[in-house]
Amino acid sequence: MTLQQTSPRGLSTDQAALALAEHGPNTIPAPRPPSAWLRVLVQLRDPMILLLLAAAVLTAGLRDYTDLAVILVVVVLNTTVGVVQEIRAEHALAALSRLAAPHATVRRDGRATLIASAEVVPNDVVLLQAGDVVPADLQLFDAAQLQADESTLTGESVPVEKDTADQLYAGTVVTRGRGSGLALRTGSRSALGKIAALLSGQRPRATPLQRRLASLSRVLSIVAVSLSAIVAVAGLIRGLPLPDMVVTAVSLTVAAVPESLPAVVTLALAIGAHRMAQRAAVVRKLPAVETLGAVTVVATDKTGTLTQGIMQADRVWTESGWSVATGTGYDPAGDLCPLATSSAAGPAPSPSSDSPAARDAVRRLLRDVALCNDAALRLPTDDDPVWRAIGDPTEAALLTLAHRGAVDPDEYRAAYPRTHEVPFDSTRKRMTTFHEQPGRDDILVIGKGAPEVMLTPDVTPYGDITRAKVVAAELSEAGYRVLAVAEKLMSPGGPHTEDQLHLAGLIAITDPLRHNAADVVASFGKAGIGLLLITGDAPGTALAVADRIGVHDGDVVTGADIDDGKDPTTGHVFARIRPEQKLDIVSAWQDAGHVVAMTGDGVNDAPALRRADIGVAMGQGGTEVARQAADLVLTDDDLGTVEAAIEEGRRIYTNIRTFLRYALSGGLAEVLVMLIGPLLGFAVPLLPAQILWINMLTHGVPGVAIGAEPADPETMRQPPRSPQEQVLGAGLWQRIAWTGTLIGIVTLVAAYWTRHAGGPWQTMAYLVLGLAQLGVALALRRPGLPGARRRPRFLDTAVAGALLLQILPLFVTPLRNLLGLQLLSAQEFLVALALAVLPALAIIAGRTAAGRRHDRGNAAR
Repeated sequence: MTLQQTSPRGLSTDQAALALAEHGPNTIPAPRPPSAWLRVLVQLRDPMILLLLAAAVLTAGLRDYTDLAVILVVVVLNTTVGVVQEIRAEHALAALSRLAAPHATVRRDGRATLIASAEVVPNDVVLLQAGDVVPADLQLFDAAQLQADESTLTGESVPVEKDTADQLYAGTVVTRGRGSGLALRTGSRSALGKIAALLSGQRPRATPLQRRLASLSRVLSIVAVSLSAIVAVAGLIRGLPLPDMVVTAVSLTVAAVPESLPAVVTLALAIGAHRMAQRAAVVRKLPAVETLGAVTVVATDKTGTLTQGIMQADRVWTESGWSVATGTGYDPAGDLCPLATSSAAGPAPSPSSDSPAARDAVRRLLRDVALCNDAALRLPTDDDPVWRAIGDPTEAALLTLAHRGAVDPDEYRAAYPRTHEVPFDSTRKRMTTFHEQPGRDDILVIGKGAPEVMLTPDVTPYGDITRAKVVAAELSEAGYRVLAVAEKLMSPGGPHTEDQLHLAGLIAITDPLRHNAADVVASFGKAGIGLLLITGDAPGTALAVADRIGVHDGDVVTGADIDDGKDPTTGHVFARIRPEQKLDIVSAWQDAGHVVAMTGDGVNDAPALRRADIGVAMGQGGTEVARQAADLVLTDDDLGTVEAAIEEGRRIYTNIRTFLRYALSGGLAEVLVMLIGPLLGFAVPLLPAQILWINMLTHGVPGVAIGAEPADPETMRQPPRSPQEQVLGAGLWQRIAWTGTLIGIVTLVAAYWTRHAGGPWQTMAYLVLGLAQLGVALALRRPGLPGARRRPRFLDTAVAGALLLQILPLFVTPLRNLLGLQLLSAQEFLVALALAVLPALAIIAGRTAAGRRHDRGNAAR
């Protein structure tokens, strides 16, 4: 098969399958994953691991084989955990990439079909409209007012006009009009593919949170090294051997710094993003996961987000009377029945309005909306037994209305071929098409758009315009979106003007609210998150929806108000907003100190989506350019999914702070024991091997398990964190200080009591220090839902395993000798358990007291 031989019907399914097998998927080949040895080397480059390796060399030279064995076990375990976490994170992100893959509309088997862009093959007929990202290099054969942004390839910021003699290149964006083209080059052979191949080896940058934590780790490392040096010098002053003090200092440094923190954070972010995808929120950019937890304002469109996104044309008004449609969704089955009414609400059926003139007026109106229309209806399939819209949902609703009024859009499109068009533009809020007529020389001109644009003396001077404006206002106040339709006849060869039209009628379109819309708005309010309702509909429609979902705002800000300089932060309901004005709204709220998440679906929403702290695109009804500009893509177009994503973002950030409290308090305790112990007469409170063993058990799998803890049931009943809050802010470093101090105190008390009783005090210190840290991990465990059955979690299993390995060396002779431990009596063991549980009990008591204060505060309010 060669190019330019494709039928206008497009490829058949079989031809496409053969071409895909021959040319491969329309993707850029992913870089080869690093080898296992390279992954290991990357882990070994960590400064803390390098310190351990230096200690290993030193202990080997000193023939201290006991400490050497423990150090090597720690190195192998940390490296293994790091490599496994890296692979799991890559797999999670790869799965997200597949979910976020772009789509394209092609003509297959004579029908418009939505497929993954990776399945586009040479010779495919690709259909494009404003907002699409071009999936392959194309030769255009149809273009109507087509304009493309080629800045991704050329750097030229001004969109370029395109005609049928031109080519479109993969990765560019259709900014206006529509067109069709033949796929010439796909994958790495396309213009974008050749550029992307040069960048495919670039590794993703660390997220802002990862960079902040890396900076924190450097500071902690300096502090730990300094304290460890003090311990070493103090030992030398007491006459202890230099090699022993060097190994002790290095071991203490490693124990004091949570070297597994970067791996824990990476895994937490990646797994969190994967969990969001399972809840219909696909994260395209990893930093979005951490930013979600700080969102203070959600700016949302009405259509398809608060509403179901299934547009239904319910009511029709012409100068001859009213009609109402029956049916569900985009299913053409249904009827269009005449009504007798003088208002937009509560009409009753009446045969008297079903006159020949009324039927002709309705049929002419349905013909117009079927012709001035670029959408299509997708038939049900075995996999998806529901009628779907291909193209704009509003235009699909008009096609459905035509079917219910016994007008076949396909027949009329064949009988009235389109000769010219002025596509819909969000600024003009109207669309005009020009058609040949069967058996006539003159041209039929059809326009449709917003009533305030169409019902003006310049555009539509003919018809009962005064009455139409009243009806449009009534419908808008009742919550409907209203379209005005007008037409005229013009001589062939004349200028393509859009004025001097005759009113054909009005169509009222509704989009039912989602069943959970009011609950989602209420949940945002409880979480301290404000909701901004932004719509292009009239103020009456915006207020009607706002009242129904619980957005209480006495003032509506319109697009005209913003043009006049009104501050967008004075209102929460915005009407007649142009997509480009969303950028002004987002910027104003950000300047006021808010973290803004914004939903969008159109090509003109892309700048605001990029400007928002979290850009949220509609995965079903949105344009491809909006999806590519966003940080988060909703595969179900449901605002409730944003709530779930915010909850997940808060969970991840909270878990990272919990891990920091757990790991840093344990490290602080170990440093305090080694610093204060000699003052109490303990020459070397803990051996290097013992320190490393404790560190391996407490910072390893239990630390990772903390990152996977579920969300606190109260997470979405608390205000968002301040974007200026430091990682150790909001009292975290104070909690680390007293928790670490308490662990250190009980450890020293246990050692002092045991030495006074003539027992193995060093073994007692080892046991209490390790068990106390594991007890803290359980005390920091997230509470479950009230009344829910408690099931073991990953953290429970991890702590149980670490607890077993902490106690095991006491009873296994080779391990006991390796770590320099001694057997404990039953009394000593019970005392160790009693003392080790005290820090955990203190944490639980503090949390209970804080909960009671919170409840009293709520009751007072």
